[in-house]
Amino acid sequence: MFKKVCVIGAGVMGQGIAAHVANARIPVLLLDIVPPTLTDDDKKAGVDPKGKAFRNRFSQGGLDKALANKPALFFTKKDAALVEVGNLEDDLGRVAECDLVVEVVLEKMDVKQQLFERLEKVIKPGTIVTSNTSGLSIEGMTKGRSAAFTRNFAVTHFFNPVRYLPLLEIVAGTQTDPAVIARLTTFGERTLGKGVVRGKDTPNFVANRIGVFGIMETIRVMVEDQYTLEEVDAVFGPAIGRAKSAVFGTADVVGLDTFIHVAQNCWDNLKHDERHAVFETPAFMRKMVENKWLGRKTKAGFYKKEGDEILTLDWQKLEYRKKQKVRYDSLGAVRNLETTGEKLKAMFGADDRAAQLFWKVTAASLVYSARRLGEIADDVPSIDNAMKWGFMHELGPFESWDAIGVKASVERMKKDGTAVPEWVDKMLAAGRESFYSVDDKGKKSAWDPRANKAVVLDEGPRVQSFALLKADKGRVVKDAFGTTLVDLGDGVLACEFHTKMNAVDDEIINGLNDALDLCEAGKFQALVLANDAARFSVGANLLLMMLAAREKQWDTIEAMVKAFQQVNVRLKYSSVPTVAAPFDLTLGGGAEMVLWCNRVRAHAELYMGLVEVGVGLIPGGGGTVELLGRALEGAVDDATFPTEQMIRRSLECIAMAKVATSAEEARELMFLAATDGVTLNRRHLLAAAKAEALGMAAAGFTPPRRRTFRLPGRSAYATFDMALSTMRDGHFISDHDLKVAKKVAWVMSGGDTTPRVKLSEQHLLDLEREAFLSLIAEEKTQERMAYMLENNKPLRN
Repeated sequence: MFKKVCVIGAGVMGQGIAAHVANARIPVLLLDIVPPTLTDDDKKAGVDPKGKAFRNRFSQGGLDKALANKPALFFTKKDAALVEVGNLEDDLGRVAECDLVVEVVLEKMDVKQQLFERLEKVIKPGTIVTSNTSGLSIEGMTKGRSAAFTRNFAVTHFFNPVRYLPLLEIVAGTQTDPAVIARLTTFGERTLGKGVVRGKDTPNFVANRIGVFGIMETIRVMVEDQYTLEEVDAVFGPAIGRAKSAVFGTADVVGLDTFIHVAQNCWDNLKHDERHAVFETPAFMRKMVENKWLGRKTKAGFYKKEGDEILTLDWQKLEYRKKQKVRYDSLGAVRNLETTGEKLKAMFGADDRAAQLFWKVTAASLVYSARRLGEIADDVPSIDNAMKWGFMHELGPFESWDAIGVKASVERMKKDGTAVPEWVDKMLAAGRESFYSVDDKGKKSAWDPRANKAVVLDEGPRVQSFALLKADKGRVVKDAFGTTLVDLGDGVLACEFHTKMNAVDDEIINGLNDALDLCEAGKFQALVLANDAARFSVGANLLLMMLAAREKQWDTIEAMVKAFQQVNVRLKYSSVPTVAAPFDLTLGGGAEMVLWCNRVRAHAELYMGLVEVGVGLIPGGGGTVELLGRALEGAVDDATFPTEQMIRRSLECIAMAKVATSAEEARELMFLAATDGVTLNRRHLLAAAKAEALGMAAAGFTPPRRRTFRLPGRSAYATFDMALSTMRDGHFISDHDLKVAKKVAWVMSGGDTTPRVKLSEQHLLDLEREAFLSLIAEEKTQERMAYMLENNKPLRN
C-alpha cells in the first residue's frame, strides 16, 4: 500500500489514474505544467500569471474534467477531495511527500527523459517511479539516471477508461528490483482492483501488440476481400464475445488518431516482425485523419450521427451513407447459442461470407499470438488475460483456440498454407489437444512451451471461481437447474445462481431455501450468495410473471411473490450469517435478495437499484420494507414517530427507480449499509465474501431482532399523493406512473394506520404484496412488461 501517490500529467489518462487511486482512498497529488502564456481572454479578464488559478489551470482542469466525465471516473464525487492539484514549477518539491510517482506526460522520449532528470533530484529514497507509456522503452526513458533510480523504475500501463478496464500491464526494466514489481503487482491487484499482466519491454507491450495486430489484420482482410464496415462489426462484436462497439465502433471511441499512433509505433519499431506490413496505415485511414474524421470527439469517424440516424463510412468512396443491415446464416445461428465458446466453434464450422471473414482473421490472430510467446510475455494466460481485461474479449486467443478445437483448426490452417509455431505442433504431438485443462479437483493447468508440458496455475487464495470449485465434484452439495449449492470449505456454503441473466424464479427461491435448511441443520455455519456470471441478477423472471398475468393466474403469482418474500426474510433472520456478493447489474429482485442479507461484500462496480416501477410494478420481495427500515433506522422505537421527510428518501429511491452506478453510490442510496464492505477486484470477491461470512460466524453471530414500525399512515400518504398529482398535472409523469407511485407511497406510509399503532414487518410485506398484485393485473403494467421484454427499455404509457 502506498501512502500518497503523485500523478504527473492531467490529460485523459492522468485524470483517470488520479481518480481511480482516489477511489481506493489514497491521497493524490496531480501535477501538470504551467500554461505557457496568457490567452487574449485572460489578458482582458486581468488574470494574474503568478496566481495559483492560472498556474494550476491544467491540473485543475484535469480534475474538473474527471469530475464531469461520463461515465463517471470517481466512484463517488466525495473522493475527489483526495486529489490535490499543483504544477511542475511551484510544487515539484512536494513529490517528496509521495512514495509512488506515476508519469503520464506527452508520449515523447525527450519529454520523459527531462522529467525523470528533474524528479530524481526531489524524490525521497525508495520512492517508486513508473511511466504509463504505451510503448517507449524503459532503457531509453531512464538513460542517464542513477542505479538507485532505475532499480525503482517500472512501467505501469493502464488502459482507458482506467476505472472500467481492469488491465494493468507492469513491465520491468533490466535493472528493476524484483521487489518493486512485487509491490506494484500487489498494489495493482489488491488496492486498485486491477488484473495485472507482466509484460516485457517491447513495443506496445502485450494487449496493444496483439489487439492492434488483430484490428489491422481485420482491416487488411476487409480491404482485400471488399467487406463493408457493417459486415466486419457484425462478425467481430457480440456474435463472438466481443464488445458491442466491435471493431470500428471501438476505434471511434478511442479516436482514430490515437489508434494510428499505436499502430505507427508498431510499424516504426517492429521491423523484425514477420507480419510487419500489417501495421502500415491504409490510405483511406490516412485520408480520414486529414479530414479530421477521428471518431466521436470530432463527431465523425467510421460512423457518424446525423440527428437520430447513424451513418456509415463507405471506405472506398470516403462518403457517408445509410447503415446497411447484415444478414448471414452463420450469424443467425450463433445468436441462439449460450456460450462464447459455442459461438466460436459454430463460426469455425460455417462457410458463408461472414464465416470466411471470421476464419481468415481469427486464424491469423491465433498464429500471431502464439508466435509472440516469449517475446512479449512468458506464458499463455498472460496473453489471454491481457486481451480479456484490456480489450474486453470474453475469451483470450488461446481460450478461443481451445473452444474452436486446436487439432482441427491447426489441420485447417496447414491446409490453407498457414504455418503454425513449432511449439503448438509439439504440444499436439505430446497428446495434448488444448492449451488449458481442469482436473477433477478443480486444478487448472496451462501448456508451457518452455517446459513442453502443462503446468498448474496458482493464482493464490484470493482468486476463486465456481467453474473451478465445481470441477471438484466433492464440493457440489446440490446441483439444480437454476442454482448449485457449493461447499466453499471451512463450513461456508455458497448458493450460486445460473438462470438466464440470473433472473429470480422458483429455481432460485428453492435453492435459497435448500441452502438455508442445510445451514440451519448445522451442516454449515454461514451462507454466501454469489455467482460467476457477467451480472449478479437482473431481477425477477419478467416473462414468467407476464405470462401468468395474461392467463389471470393470480393465485400462482401471489404464491410466487409470497415465497420470495419469505425466503428473503429467512436470509435476514436465519440462525447463520448470510453474506451477498453482488456486482454489476443487481436490479429488482436481485437487489432485494442482497438487501435482506445480514452483510454485503460488493464489487466496486455495482449497478444496483429497485427498478420495478419501470415496468409498472413495485418491489415484491420485501424491497420496500427493507429500504424503509434503513431510512428509519434509529427511529423505530416507541418514542420516535417517523415523519414524511424521513420516509421520503426511501420512497424516492423506489418511485424514481434510482440505480447506483458504484458500490459507494449504492451506500449513499441506502442499498448498502455502513457495515457492508467493498472489494475493487472482481476476481477476489468470492474469497472476500467467504472471509466476511467466516468472520461473522467466528465472532458468534446472532440474528437481528424483528422490527416493528410506527408509520404516519394516511396523513403522509395524503402529502405524497398531492405532490405526485402535481407532477402528473405538470406532465412530468403519466397517469399510470401516478398510480404506481401512489402504491409505493401507500405501502411505505404504512397504509391505513396512525403513528400510535405498531406495525410488524409482516403487515408491511402483506401491503407490498397486495399492491404488487393489484398493479400486475393492470393492462398498462402488462404492456410495460411486454415492451421491456421486447425492447429492453421502459415504456411510458
